[in-house]
Amino acid sequence: MNLHQRKISAIAKNMLTWFSQNARDLPWRRTRDPYAIWVSEIMLQQTQVKTVLPFWERWIRELPTIESVARARSQKIHKLWEGLGYYTRVRNLQKAAQMILQKHDGKFPKRFEDILALPGIGRYTAGAISSIAFNRPAPILDGNVMRVLTRIFGIAENPREKETNHRLWQMAEELVLCSKNQNQNSKSACSHLNQSLMELGALVCTPRNPQCAACPAKKLCIAFKESRVAELPNLGKRETATARTFVAFVIERDGQFLVRRRPAGVVNAHLWEFPNMEILSDKRAGKDEGDANGHASLARAARELGLAFHDARPICTIKHSITRYRMTLDAFRIELKKTPRFPDGVWLSYAKLDSLPLTSAHRKILCAVGAKTA
Repeated sequence: MNLHQRKISAIAKNMLTWFSQNARDLPWRRTRDPYAIWVSEIMLQQTQVKTVLPFWERWIRELPTIESVARARSQKIHKLWEGLGYYTRVRNLQKAAQMILQKHDGKFPKRFEDILALPGIGRYTAGAISSIAFNRPAPILDGNVMRVLTRIFGIAENPREKETNHRLWQMAEELVLCSKNQNQNSKSACSHLNQSLMELGALVCTPRNPQCAACPAKKLCIAFKESRVAELPNLGKRETATARTFVAFVIERDGQFLVRRRPAGVVNAHLWEFPNMEILSDKRAGKDEGDANGHASLARAARELGLAFHDARPICTIKHSITRYRMTLDAFRIELKKTPRFPDGVWLSYAKLDSLPLTSAHRKILCAVGAKTA
């Protein structure tokens, strides 16, 4: 056994011991049901555990089987997902459930290749489900695992570059295979090894202020030995965030509000929202902004939506982010002078609108409207 193999063996052993003593008690860890594990992995994509917990519990309660997901109405799955964001995930989840009914008799597939072929599942997610649900030695590599491995092995190259990324996948595979070989009679070694890497990255080997003193791999970690922890992983220059400004109008008529459902193929597809549009900056719009308060821009936005702008009253300002965009959404109550030209617009009561899936920002607007009219 060479030096690298000995290091892999020691890391695998230390990680399994550490995980057995430090693993968080999460509901999807109390089951080997591949459906429940699959749902958790999809929800955890780009979303923190503390956010996912109530969503996962509600989802499993409302849709306890693959068949129930496959046959659920679009409105129901979007409502259950409301607030988690990245809604393509839930649409792919339903497509995958439908595929499982058609191709696998409603049973979640065990073969890695079949899992990978499901909509919305990439190499990482397929590896996570395969190892956690079926204890298969499938490697995983997400942001947390990438950070752990680049630090332990002192990898200075950008882990997203093809060659380096391939090298990291190989290391991840060596670790999970080693755990299987070390614990041949165990029914959870592969599952626990992969989860230990994710857990270490989430709790100890964090992007900022890592808790190196508590790390089970500190004696083997090159970054720790060489005081390079803060430098790794080397992800290159972060893309500058782009600021965007939107305006939304809350229009009420006889106790009902004008809203629309976002079309397929766009961000937040199939969710509901109030009439809104983006206000371009001077440079992007190629126009004068108007007065200091942006009154001209608001009036222009109202006209383009077919609204007669008059005495708009501010409701709230919502700030949120989607990928590299930093959005500001200003919501106004507007007096209705004529029927607006709003494609696919419908009038709904507050109670009806409250029961539908809204985008996160527009849900906050609705809550603000409710607070002001209560």
